[in-house]
Amino acid sequence: MTLLNRLNWSLYVEHLSELRKRLFWILAVFLVSMIIALFFTGDVLQFLKSRPPASLVAWNAFSPFDGIKIYMYLSAALSLIVAVPFTLFQIWGFVKKGLRKDERRAALKYIPAAFMLVVVGFVFAYFVVFPMAFRFTTETTKNLGLVETYGIAQYFSFLTNIVVPVSLAFELPVIAMFLTRLRILNPAKLGKMRKVAYMVLVFIACMISPPEFFSHISVSVPFIILYEISVVMSRVVYRKQQRLDNEYDERMNYGAV
Repeated sequence: MTLLNRLNWSLYVEHLSELRKRLFWILAVFLVSMIIALFFTGDVLQFLKSRPPASLVAWNAFSPFDGIKIYMYLSAALSLIVAVPFTLFQIWGFVKKGLRKDERRAALKYIPAAFMLVVVGFVFAYFVVFPMAFRFTTETTKNLGLVETYGIAQYFSFLTNIVVPVSLAFELPVIAMFLTRLRILNPAKLGKMRKVAYMVLVFIACMISPPEFFSHISVSVPFIILYEISVVMSRVVYRKQQRLDNEYDERMNYGAV
């Protein structure tokens, strides 16, 4: 093995080791935030229970573990508020060595925005998408002449299956800007990925919304708009980055002279 190959292998092992450490910290923070969220899950549960549609149905436990499942569902969903921004911070930490000082500071500013968008996504999913989906299921049940008897674990499984994907979808713009700032992504790549991204987003929208055309459109359109906003914001960041690169090169060339 030549000296160059040894150096490349050493760098590869070093990067792999750092990546493993950062993945460990992401998992650790997710678990810790999930445990902390357990202390607030009772209050959140009471809040959800006091508002429609939860207040309109009787909750039943069909298994001794249903209560535990509820706490797990809610605490896992709440932990995303901390876990998503922390994951972005770890990505920033992994690639920051290849960035200039001004780029490091600029990329770091997107992390608070990620926190805010998770919260906005939660609100939109719970107050807009979930009631629409739940209303459709209850109307279908009544049309079939069935008695509505809901298991509490099934109710919250249905809730989290809607709220979590929608909340993560709201992260698209800030993630696109963040990854563009880190030079991992650019608007050209997002443009090439548009067709595939549309298919994936529409598929997710159809999975979490009632099986009717209007509901699919009501959820798919915001997802697609979020993606297009991501492309636009990535383009804005990319152009600014190109301008700063040119200014930096000019300063370096001037200094060399």
